[in-house]
Amino acid sequence: MNLIALSTASVYPESTAHAFGYAAQTGYDAVEVMVGIDALSQQTAAIKQLVDHHEMPVCAIHAPCLLWTQRVWGTEPWGKLERSAELAADVGAEVVVVHPPFRWQKDYAAGFVDGIAALEASTGVAFAVENMYPWRASSRRGMEMYLPGWDPSEQPYANTTIDLSHAAIAGSDVIEMAERMGDRLRHIHLTDGSGSAKDEHLVPGRGVMKAAAFLSHLAEREFGGHIVLEINTRKCTSRAERVNDLIESLDFARQHFAIRTP
Repeated sequence: MNLIALSTASVYPESTAHAFGYAAQTGYDAVEVMVGIDALSQQTAAIKQLVDHHEMPVCAIHAPCLLWTQRVWGTEPWGKLERSAELAADVGAEVVVVHPPFRWQKDYAAGFVDGIAALEASTGVAFAVENMYPWRASSRRGMEMYLPGWDPSEQPYANTTIDLSHAAIAGSDVIEMAERMGDRLRHIHLTDGSGSAKDEHLVPGRGVMKAAAFLSHLAEREFGGHIVLEINTRKCTSRAERVNDLIESLDFARQHFAIRTP
């Protein structure tokens, strides 16, 4: 069954607890928990209480591998991934989303591909490696900031994630990327981007990524993974405006992702 889920990052700067409430209120099927500086996002017992209270399952855990979460759960990257897998197993999530290493994490990067495979084998949790992008200050050519690379379709990962906002920065064709990944594509961060150098995470349909066509492509290929709305609502001036963005995003996903029955 395909779940249309809400990333807790979508309601930042509000809390993980608020995200569960929004997801239940607006009709999402599940939640992806972004482990971050919100202490509640790091606590198994607290997440389980939210699951029970809102009757809202967790489909995925996003490991704390962003720049601003570099010190969450310590600074040793493999330890952070192991804790992410433990949290996923404890709350019933099937997937851990992880970014490729930054280029200055040379030791971590050198063993990343094999290490991810080993973690999947030892934990039984899928580590879906997410596409990133070259860093650039403008429309000019960017700098490679991830190793072994920002495009997971070029590596032999068993599970991968496509994020449309990241693809917008990189100028990637997400349908072509999905075709390269094939059955390894496990997880979607549904959002949008204008193609600027900023990681915008727009409401799907408000950018240039042809998100509707991408969802239709996934439906035709009978994609069986999770579709997670990961949008930026920080500019919303009221709760009502944030709710409207979350509902618009969910309606977009359900309208354009519909597996056709012969």
